[in-house]
Amino acid sequence: MKRETICVHGGTYHDSATGGINTPIFTSSATSYLDRDRAAYPRYFNTPNQEAVTAKLCALEGAEDGILFSSGMAAMSTAILAFAGSGDHVVLMDELYGGTHSFATSDFDHLSIAYSFAATNAGAVCDAVTDRTSVIVIETPTNPLLSVIDIRKVADFAKARGITTIIDNTFASPVNQNPYLLGIDIVVHSGTKYMGGHSDLCCGVVVASRKNAERVRALARHLGGSLNATECYLLERSLKTLALRVERQSENARILAAFLDRHPRVKRVYYPGLPGFPGHAVAASQMKGFGGMLSFDIDERQIEPDRFVRLLKLVSPAVSLGGVETTITSPAVTSHAPMSPEERERIGITGSLFRLSVGIEHADDLVADLETALKG
Repeated sequence: MKRETICVHGGTYHDSATGGINTPIFTSSATSYLDRDRAAYPRYFNTPNQEAVTAKLCALEGAEDGILFSSGMAAMSTAILAFAGSGDHVVLMDELYGGTHSFATSDFDHLSIAYSFAATNAGAVCDAVTDRTSVIVIETPTNPLLSVIDIRKVADFAKARGITTIIDNTFASPVNQNPYLLGIDIVVHSGTKYMGGHSDLCCGVVVASRKNAERVRALARHLGGSLNATECYLLERSLKTLALRVERQSENARILAAFLDRHPRVKRVYYPGLPGFPGHAVAASQMKGFGGMLSFDIDERQIEPDRFVRLLKLVSPAVSLGGVETTITSPAVTSHAPMSPEERERIGITGSLFRLSVGIEHADDLVADLETALKG
């Protein structure tokens, strides 16, 4: 089936009792175990509502198995810890999502896990590997600078050395990029973003081979980051429109990126869909679309950043991303605030940088709002 059809029909639990076309909400946390191969229990990640969602996502990503979590960070941290323990070494890109970066710098030491941050390119990531490296963590496009890394190169390098690869695929979504099919072992999403799509859910997902997913699931049962039936239902409902939403968001982002790239008060635009963007060619080789996320630096000599963002009327200053409404945020004071000023400065996250999560509104209205605010 094509991805639009998978979004609608994949994984649906067909209820023979009522004949309903939607997966019912199974609220029981207590289930019978007599004459059954297994008892369903939310913390075991095996309820019908959990499995309906993961089946749909596995079909979209081309993976064999998956686990649904209560947040993106629950998914990422569990995935890393399932394959890295005391005495191991982990390589991470330095442009990772701030929460993942903070997890490594705050918690790896007391877990006796060594780690290295590498520049955001495949060569640097591969060069950072040691004989103790058990996991490589990458993200592409990155949050918030939309940097692009060659997925196949990292996957092939790691596979030849028996190293587990983990990717954060949140910005691309399964609609625009399928890293599992490019050789990555573990694909992680913050489902809070594009999968939920309406800024009202908090969830995460891991998809992988059956063997790797079971290893993640075994640890997840102990850590307990499961999602309840009602939120599973809401997520499954949202996924039915994922392809349509992402297609519109990607087209709007293309229009806004081109507009901002020409604007005299914008110093630089970060968007893989721009032909002049450094990662454009690699992105075109591994993505089906360039996504609905972009970032840009405004010229502080012409307009003060705080004034600009307060002048916006339609675009909402808000954390998180991937919703149907367009939002804007300053990563330096939100998602990447846990990083030190020196770390932020090193990778280019400044006070004049804004991250734009483009929604499904009409592009002309969004252009007009940005134009008015940039005039000051």
